[in-house]
Amino acid sequence: MVTTSKLGKILVVDEDPDILDLLERQILRPLGYQVETAGDSSTAIQKSLQFGPDLIIASLTLPGLSGKDLLVALRSQGTDVPMIVTAPKGMETDAIQAFRLGARDYLVKPFREAEFVAALERVVREIRLRREHRQLAEQLAESNRQLERRVRELTTLFGLGKTVTSTTHQGQLFAKLIEGSLYITEADLGWVLLRKEGSEQLVLRAEMNLPSGAAKKLHQPWDDGISSLVMLSGEALAIHGEGLTKFKLAQFSGAALIAPISVKDQPVGVISVGRTAPRPFTERQLVMLEAVADYASISLVNARLFEALEDRAQRLEREIQRSTERDQVDAKWLKDVHRNLRAAQAEIASLMSKRQAARLSKELGTVMNDIESVLDGISDIVDERSGDPTP
Repeated sequence: MVTTSKLGKILVVDEDPDILDLLERQILRPLGYQVETAGDSSTAIQKSLQFGPDLIIASLTLPGLSGKDLLVALRSQGTDVPMIVTAPKGMETDAIQAFRLGARDYLVKPFREAEFVAALERVVREIRLRREHRQLAEQLAESNRQLERRVRELTTLFGLGKTVTSTTHQGQLFAKLIEGSLYITEADLGWVLLRKEGSEQLVLRAEMNLPSGAAKKLHQPWDDGISSLVMLSGEALAIHGEGLTKFKLAQFSGAALIAPISVKDQPVGVISVGRTAPRPFTERQLVMLEAVADYASISLVNARLFEALEDRAQRLEREIQRSTERDQVDAKWLKDVHRNLRAAQAEIASLMSKRQAARLSKELGTVMNDIESVLDGISDIVDERSGDPTP
């Protein structure tokens, strides 16, 4: 038996009041349907637009515009409501034309109640199957859209991951992160704020599609009215419509997502996206922005490690340079000392050989011998340090 769960509204159109009464009061309403009736095509067209029936039962012998004309008129207005047509015996040709125009079934007057209900159930079953098919098609299409969205999100995140590991320039990196964020969240504009070193101020480090007034604040302190609250809470925030009107952000955005960028569980900035229209972001899109914020955190840690390594390398390079210069000075000094010692030793040897001729005293000769011993000791030390031992 047909129930209202299968079909709700039926419009009955017939020139015979007795048939209208039979179908409406004795058959359809007891089955639980909502029913409207009309005695001609003009009235039927008006009620069809107002009532929005799921099924129309119409006579082919209506006065003025016939049932076929009614069917054509409804189709011309884009109404694709299933129709059962009725007609006296002998109008089979008209019935065939009605089928060609889209009628679902045909009953010959006079008809019995059981015959009518059977035809009604056939059409209702067809309508139900068509609806189920349409719902399944819509579900499949939505599943495909969801799958495409997931693939797009994962592909974007994968690309951002490669960017984080291959890009050391922070400005370029944040620009890529914002671009990816806009894509996966379907946003219109985005920006990155980082805490200024030794301060609580947030500085605009990167932006995309911000109004010119805000874009001019690049690399300067900038307060959007809400990011500082996210920094305090450490939790991502989705906000739109009336809730956003209390903040400066509402001047250029009708909806926003703000996710904290944290290093060692401490917020150091935010990455944000916005829509000009007050269309809210989804929970999924918030999760995606949090993933991008994690990439931003990794990039900051990588940048700090890179800076530390670069600083250490520079310090080592300076130390090597100083050591090289010192070694060069030491080598020159040792060479000079070595030359002077050789000269001094030669002079003393000359004096000693001429001691008798020069009539040097015995005491002076002893002192000169002592000086020569000291010079020999110093010479040995210098030769050892310079790596040039005396032969």
